[in-house]
Amino acid sequence: HSHYADAGYVGTRLSHQLGIPLVHTGHSLGRSKRQRLLASGMKGAAIEARYNMSRRITAEEETLGSAVQVITSTHQEIEEQYAQYDYYQPEKMRVIPPGTDLKRFYPPDGTEWESPIAGELAKFLRDPQKPIVLALSRPDQRKNIHTLVEAFGASPALREAANLVVVAGNREDISDMDGGPQEVLTDMLLTIDRFNLYGQVAYPKKHLPDEVPVLYRLAALSGGAFINPALTEPFGLTLIEAAACGLPIVATEDGGPVDIIKNCRNGYLIDPLEPAAMAETLLKVLADRPHWEVLAENGKKGVAENYTWHSHVARYLETLAPIVAQTQRPDAPSPKRRRLYHLGAVVSDIDQNLLGDPDSLTRLVEVIHQRRSRFAFCIATGRRLDSALKVLRKHRIPQPEVLMTSMGTEIYYSPELSRDLAWTNHIDYLWNRRAVRRLLEALPGLSLQPKIEQSAYKLSYYYDPENAPSVEEINQILLQNDQTVNVIFGFGQFLDIVPVRASKGYALRWFLEQWDIPLDHVLTAGGTGADEDLMRGNTLSVVVANRHHDELANLADIEPIYFSEKQYAAGILDGLAHYRFFERCGDGND
Repeated sequence: HSHYADAGYVGTRLSHQLGIPLVHTGHSLGRSKRQRLLASGMKGAAIEARYNMSRRITAEEETLGSAVQVITSTHQEIEEQYAQYDYYQPEKMRVIPPGTDLKRFYPPDGTEWESPIAGELAKFLRDPQKPIVLALSRPDQRKNIHTLVEAFGASPALREAANLVVVAGNREDISDMDGGPQEVLTDMLLTIDRFNLYGQVAYPKKHLPDEVPVLYRLAALSGGAFINPALTEPFGLTLIEAAACGLPIVATEDGGPVDIIKNCRNGYLIDPLEPAAMAETLLKVLADRPHWEVLAENGKKGVAENYTWHSHVARYLETLAPIVAQTQRPDAPSPKRRRLYHLGAVVSDIDQNLLGDPDSLTRLVEVIHQRRSRFAFCIATGRRLDSALKVLRKHRIPQPEVLMTSMGTEIYYSPELSRDLAWTNHIDYLWNRRAVRRLLEALPGLSLQPKIEQSAYKLSYYYDPENAPSVEEINQILLQNDQTVNVIFGFGQFLDIVPVRASKGYALRWFLEQWDIPLDHVLTAGGTGADEDLMRGNTLSVVVANRHHDELANLADIEPIYFSEKQYAAGILDGLAHYRFFERCGDGND
């Protein structure tokens, strides 16, 4: 179970590698955050530079395509936030709201009046015993504190009936705060001054975390109400906390409060941009004491039934039960072929790395022969098995111990070249070759490569960059049509579509696990975008000088990857020397 985009990225890869289902909770979503930032006036380029938003959204799309279940806190997340994503499948989503700690949040017992925070509020208020309208949030424009203070100030009836308490974080000196919070608090003080609300509004400078429950209980003890006037509220945890303390609520109609008030029946929804209606709704709660008692009791019961961690866990386990029951145990891998003398492995593509410089290839082959008794030589290629073997024989390259062919969709082991059928069954997950081909056949700039380049788990196309959609757009089309696959672009002209669990990198990690070779005892060499995931992670990686620069540009900032200034096999030899690879793996022999 992954939480947030970063963990979704990791969880997706673990799910594909291990063959186990992924459940995901997104929390804050990239597309929604980008919309809010754009609406606030921030430029798209600045958003990208600061938040790496496109990378985050791509990770979220991949996660949605791989997860068997997505857990949300509210229906609003499903209907509005997730609906913005290409891989939108609401039938895979389940609302399980979080819980609250009833040992911290509970109804008042009367001692709250003697608390330090009550004394702090009393410093502001002319009549501290009046009902409290409590607002608790960060000093953020989206929390809409300005409209709340304006609604209170513009309503003589509400000012007569209640005090307003605004707890907007902790502060030292407003003039030293960041621009956003400084603007919110300055505006609040100016509005208080404009309506002359002194003695009727409390806005304490500081409060402790343990005083938050006391604030709710003080408001409940006074016969008041809690208000969340935010422009939008993804969930509304403070509303649940207030309800658990027996405090009726008034909240924005945008987002999670809709579900909370539906479940708890303990308050009212408001348009956060209508101050007059906001004041009228608060008066409606405060003016009728018997009705106030009903709302307070409903809130306590509603939280106990819907928003405890016990109920959260019960619903969560209920959701997981059929997923676990329907999950087939992964096939047993092929018998371990590890030999005791395999200290590590050298892994390379064929065309971009080995071919092109016969002299350096001859030297590399000599090294392979010298170390053959202690190191595995492996090939990872987009070629089919027969094509790969033909090229290897032609150039007198020794047969590798492991061949990962057809872009990592097939694994073969020497000397018999036996196929790893467990791997084949593993990558079959979610693969629909016919549907993928049907979706891509009408796209301009794509033409199928010859039949000899195709396989059951690989669709290969020639890619014309002048006429074809971008690789990102192709991936988007596939996701929008419920096809979760790996889209691999290489050599500036070849596009391969393989199952989501297949790639050179996934195949490498599969066989390394069977042979019990640690990743940091593996040298991988590549030169095109098709090799990217082969070189990511904890392997020792070298990019040869004759690389396709644009395709591997995003690897330049990854510290462990070595960019050689030498081409073809000479680049691999340079990488071996750079890492002192054989010595690092415990083999000091020349």
